[in-house]
Amino acid sequence: MKTTTLHPGKDGAGVVRRTVLPGGLRVVTETMPTVRSVAVGMWVGIGSRDEAPEHMGATHFLEHLLFKGTPTRDAMEISASIEGIGGEINAFTAKEYTCYYARVLDEDLPVAVDVLADVVTSSLITDEDVESERGVILEEIAMHDDDPSDVVHEQFAAALYGDSPIGRPILGTVDSINALGRERIAEYYHQYYRPRRTVVSVAGNVRHEEVVELVARAYERAGALEGPLEFAAPRTSGPGAETRSGVVVLDRPTEQANLVLGTTGMSRTDDRRFALGVLNAALGGGMSSRLFQEIREKRGLAYSAYSYTSAYADTGQFGIYVGCLPTKIDDVLKICRDEVARVVAEGLSDDEIGRGKGQMRGGLVLGLEDTGSRMSRIGKSELVYEELMSVDEVLARIEAVTPDEISAVAADVLNRPLTLAVIGPYADKDFSDAIV
Repeated sequence: MKTTTLHPGKDGAGVVRRTVLPGGLRVVTETMPTVRSVAVGMWVGIGSRDEAPEHMGATHFLEHLLFKGTPTRDAMEISASIEGIGGEINAFTAKEYTCYYARVLDEDLPVAVDVLADVVTSSLITDEDVESERGVILEEIAMHDDDPSDVVHEQFAAALYGDSPIGRPILGTVDSINALGRERIAEYYHQYYRPRRTVVSVAGNVRHEEVVELVARAYERAGALEGPLEFAAPRTSGPGAETRSGVVVLDRPTEQANLVLGTTGMSRTDDRRFALGVLNAALGGGMSSRLFQEIREKRGLAYSAYSYTSAYADTGQFGIYVGCLPTKIDDVLKICRDEVARVVAEGLSDDEIGRGKGQMRGGLVLGLEDTGSRMSRIGKSELVYEELMSVDEVLARIEAVTPDEISAVAADVLNRPLTLAVIGPYADKDFSDAIV
């Protein structure tokens, strides 16, 4: 085993340590001695963008199946083991990783580690469970499709990245889920759910040595600690990152139109991401942002209006979302284009930059007030970044952003070819002028 202190912390709190176990399994902990809870996450470096066409939807399908049973626990015992001690257990699937997590009292850490390790390493994936969860996932897709505000973001990604893994929906489609059989899902599971692709992150009132011992014991029982201490390096690229521009319109008789107007953004390791973050916060990140003020406060054209960024290994997204009455969409799109053009031409004022920085700083610090968010930060950082920046380092990077850097990022990103996704009663409407 090899143990490293990633951050020394202060006064015994905030110490972040990493141990690499045989097989490349990484264990990362952050001490929070003033709390009584512990959050445990098992992060697997595989997401929906890694799926071949014949595996489309398999990553999310596995997220469901791993809770159905192992040789030592059935589905009821998995959930009851955690809920019976007042904890919570769940999982989520993203484009580039999957996370299984639990939050319990500090004294119940051994239970959480044992259950999660059992789930991640020893799922049975039976034919019966595959068929049962197939129905559940199809219901989840149907529920998702009933919400236009969700679908429009999916349509935007598909239009931006085309028919590629990163542009496809994480849930899969009705056809792809119906086509997935037990053998194909099990093949995917055994190929990718390996220790070298896995990070176990724990935050709370814990001792690093105890966590390492618990994780090692659980993985040894599953026979999953064989091999060298080498782990998979963070991904720097992935399939299907080629982008395009255009318009996609999904005609639906909705009472509200939903739109996303945007383009590519920054990869998660791009040094300019802090400048883009400040720009995003000032342009559409809150109630004081330009877009919110112009679209909602001054003109009353929409209830919800915001901008956002998403970052991946080798690409990213910048988007503006608005939900408005179908008759107001032309006015809304004009305001979005005008405000984007104004930022490119004039930059941001000092007050806007100050608010943008403050929003980013506050969002970062306030978002790390509990064990779950701390666990997510160190787990995701270990899995997808080459280094873990301390909170103080991130705050310093935000504060160091200059007006010239923001102007340069605006001139780059906001001048890129635009993509527009729209959902609403627009069977015969031409939106091509909106992205010219």
